[in-house]
Amino acid sequence: MANATFTSMDVSTKEEWLNIGAETAKNQPRVAEGILNMLRGMDTIIDGFVTDQLTHALQTATLAERAGADDEVVVAALCHDIGKAISVPNHPAIAAAILKPYVRPEVHFMIEAHQDFQGKHYYGHFGMNPDARKKHEGHPAYDLAAKFADEWDQKAFDPNYDTLPLEHFEDRVRAVFAKAKFVAAD
Repeated sequence: MANATFTSMDVSTKEEWLNIGAETAKNQPRVAEGILNMLRGMDTIIDGFVTDQLTHALQTATLAERAGADDEVVVAALCHDIGKAISVPNHPAIAAAILKPYVRPEVHFMIEAHQDFQGKHYYGHFGMNPDARKKHEGHPAYDLAAKFADEWDQKAFDPNYDTLPLEHFEDRVRAVFAKAKFVAAD
């Protein structure tokens, strides 16, 4: 079937939408390639840290992998700060929104709440509550989010760490982003 001809959705046909759905599914691999390109671009974001944000992402994913985390957690660890390419203050929400259709709910929560959990290690320097994670107590993924923040994310700023390269993670990124689940707005 040819591309759709409608110029307004209210005059579209079921056949056009079936074709659009098939074309979208066929082109799904572009999502992973877009994510990988965004990650590559993070090598220019330093913002005063001792490592650039790509190195930080790679170290976080390396630590998660070496601790035995599954592929969704490792890929989420790699992508957890990808939102910084758009907005540093809103980066957890951006990264979580990107990941939501591709990972299970507890992994999504781990990324969405990671700033509150990581705050234990630095919020006090800004006069903020270092116990911000307490508002998430009782959440089924609380322990996973704490492990992520305490054992991997906050420790991933070492320029001398034996960090795995992005190429090591590429196949996993492609696998995780291969098929999205439809996620309706909350």
